[in-house]
Amino acid sequence: MHNHTETLTHWVATLVQQIIAGGIHDFVVCPGSRSTPIALAVARHPEAQVRVLLDERSAGFFALGLAKQSGRPAALICTSGTATTNFLPAVAEADLARVPLLLLTADRPPELRDNGAPQTINQMSIFGPRPRWFSDLPCPDASPGLLNYLKAVVARAIAACMAPPAGPVHLNLPFREPLLPDRELLLQLFERGAAASKLQVKHSPRQAHSAIVAALAARMASVERGLIICGPNCPPGLAAVVAPLAERIGFPILADPLSGVRCGSPSLTLVCGSYDAFLRTEAFASHAPELVLRFGAMPTSKPVLLYLQRHPSAHQIVVDEGAGWREPTNLAAEHLAADPLELCVALNAHLGSQAPLQRPWTNLWRNAEQVSRQILHETLVNQTHISEPGVFARLAPLLPEGATLFVANSMPIRDCDSFFPAMERSVAIAGNRGANGIDGLVSTALGMAAAGAKPLLMVLGDLSLYHDANGLLAATLCHLDATIVLINNDGGGIFSFLPSASETDQFEPLFGTPHGLDFGPLAQLYKAHYTLAQDWPSFEAAVRAGLEGRGLHLIEVRTERQQNVADHRALWPLLEIVDCRL
Repeated sequence: MHNHTETLTHWVATLVQQIIAGGIHDFVVCPGSRSTPIALAVARHPEAQVRVLLDERSAGFFALGLAKQSGRPAALICTSGTATTNFLPAVAEADLARVPLLLLTADRPPELRDNGAPQTINQMSIFGPRPRWFSDLPCPDASPGLLNYLKAVVARAIAACMAPPAGPVHLNLPFREPLLPDRELLLQLFERGAAASKLQVKHSPRQAHSAIVAALAARMASVERGLIICGPNCPPGLAAVVAPLAERIGFPILADPLSGVRCGSPSLTLVCGSYDAFLRTEAFASHAPELVLRFGAMPTSKPVLLYLQRHPSAHQIVVDEGAGWREPTNLAAEHLAADPLELCVALNAHLGSQAPLQRPWTNLWRNAEQVSRQILHETLVNQTHISEPGVFARLAPLLPEGATLFVANSMPIRDCDSFFPAMERSVAIAGNRGANGIDGLVSTALGMAAAGAKPLLMVLGDLSLYHDANGLLAATLCHLDATIVLINNDGGGIFSFLPSASETDQFEPLFGTPHGLDFGPLAQLYKAHYTLAQDWPSFEAAVRAGLEGRGLHLIEVRTERQQNVADHRALWPLLEIVDCRL
C-alpha cells in the first residue's frame, strides 16, 4: 500500500505524463505553495517547456499568446485562492476568441473548504460558463482504477480544448499536505513513461454535404452583386482557398486585418483592405449587395457593420465550424456549420476551371480599393508631423516577410483596419478581438514571441501598456525579442470620437483620463531599449533597429487627442473622388 508521498508522486506523474502525451508541452507556472506537486512535476519532466511568471493575470494572457501562435493548448498552473481569479480575463478572451487553454488550479482538500481555512475560496466552476468543460478532481488516491480515471479526465479535457469551438478547460486539483513528491520516484516514473494512456479523441472537420455545396455554388454564380467578408479569427490557411474562390465567382473580399487574408494572399486582385475608408462615402455605401458570405468573427470596421445594416435584404450566410453565433447584426439568413477551408475547397472544385466572372460590381470594388489605397498612402507618407494614422502607413513597408504585427484594441486596431494595406508580403497580424479588452495585450504578444513569432512588433496605446506593464517582465525572464510601438496620447484617445466627447465639463476626468506618465523609466525598469521618436526618420530608424536587434525595444511616439481627431476627419473627404458609378 502506498504511503501519502508515493501516492502523490504517482498521481502528479500520471497527470503530467498524460498532458504531454496529449500534445501539450507549454506550461506557464505561477509560484505558490498548494501547487507545489504539479509545479515540481512539470519542472522535472524532460519534455515540458516551462515558463515561470510572477503575476497570474499576466501569465494567463502569456499562455493565451502561446496557444494562439502554436495552435495547441498551453497549460496554466497556479496555487489556490485569489490566484485562480486572476486567470479570469484571459479565460474570457480564450472563450470568445476560441483559443485552447488548459487551466490547472491547485486547491485545498474538501475538509478545508468553506470553513475559514486560509488562502481558500470556492473554486468550483469559478470561471462560470466560459470553460468548455470543468472537473473537480479527487485528492490523490491509491485506490484501484483512479489513475485510469485521471488519465481519462486529462484526455477528455484536451479533447474539449481542441474541439470546435476551441477554448479553455478547467481542472481543479485539490492536494493534501505534505506537498512534496518523491524526487527520485518522480524521475523514475518519467523515465519509464508513467504508463500514459493511449486513449485519443480525434475530431474531423465538419464537411458540408455535397447538395449544400452545389446549392451554394449555384446561388453564388447566379447573383451579380456578391461579397465575401473575412473577419477576425479565421482559420489558418483560409487565404489560399478563399482568394481563388473570389476570383472564380467575382466576389470582392473584405479582409479584416486579423483574418489572415489581408496579407500574403495568393492573389490580391479582389482582396480589399481600404473598405473601412471608402465605405464611409455615401455614394459608394448606397450600392447594395445581394449575397454576403461571411467567415470568422464580425469585422472590426464599424462602416462594414453599418453597411450590412443599411442593406438588410442581402442574403447573409455565416460559415462557422464551431456552430457558434458570431452574428451581432441579427440579419443572417443562414448559419452553415462547416469547416471554412473544406467548404472553400469544395466550392472551388464544384465551380471547376471556369473563367473568372467579370462583373461591373467587381470592377466597382476593385477600383475603389486601388484609388483609396493610393490616396491614403500618399497623404499619410507625406505628412510631416507624427500622426496615429501615419504609424500604420509607415509600418507596412518596414515589416519583413514572416513578421508578426500584434495590434492593441481601442484606436490601434481601428487605425490598422483603416490604414494598413493589403499586400503580397506575408505578415501575420494578431490581436485579442474576443472580448476586445485592453488588458493583457503585452503578455499575449510576448507569449506569441515565446512560441516562435519572430520578428514581433506590437502597437499599443498608453492605457494598454499601463494596464499590462507587469507583462514586460516576461521578455527578460524568457529571453524574448520584441518591439513595442507605444502611441502615447495621454489618455483614452478613442473617446474623443464618441458621443461622450460632447460632455465637455466631465469629459477629461471620466473619459479622456490624462495620466501624465513618463514611460522612459518603465523601459529602464524592464531593461528595454528606449527611443522617443519625434519625427518619421527617427521612428523608422528605431523600428528597423528593433526588428533587427535583440531584446525588448520600446519606441514611443507622442500625439495629441484633439489633433488625432482632426487628422482622421481630414482624410475621409479625400475619398469623395472615388468613382462610385456601377
